[in-house]
Amino acid sequence: MEKYELLLDEAANYGLNVIEKDFRSGAKGLIKGNKIGIRKELTLVEKGCTLAEEVAHYLTSVGSILDQSNINNRKQELRARQWAYQCMIPMDQIIEAHKARISGRYALAEYLGVTEKFLQAAIDRYTSKYGIFLKVDERFTIRFDPLGVIEYFPTH
Repeated sequence: MEKYELLLDEAANYGLNVIEKDFRSGAKGLIKGNKIGIRKELTLVEKGCTLAEEVAHYLTSVGSILDQSNINNRKQELRARQWAYQCMIPMDQIIEAHKARISGRYALAEYLGVTEKFLQAAIDRYTSKYGIFLKVDERFTIRFDPLGVIEYFPTH
């Protein structure tokens, strides 16, 4: 099942109505109240990334945040994107991709079901939040620049 389909179910659980439609603007997705519009001609992968961010806005934003010159609006935008990145690219899936011997950004994005642009934005955000390395557990550390997973093996 595509991530987009899973997110449609999650959106429904939050009481959100998702509609695919043509937009006059260049927006990929818009939310107003409990209605989310997704640009109809996007690929399924693009729809998934867009829907994740719009659901995140529903869960984390208050009011219109279109004016990004307002610092509070920028904070809400960042919070929504962070939620979307964690939803679509959780750390355990990066480790699963490593275990599956996925290499290269294109292959990783395809494996994770996201666009390369979304993947890069998530990596950039994770780097600004965690630094270059994030120790996930005793066995795995994720390196964000360059992207990779360091796996430790027990010595006993």
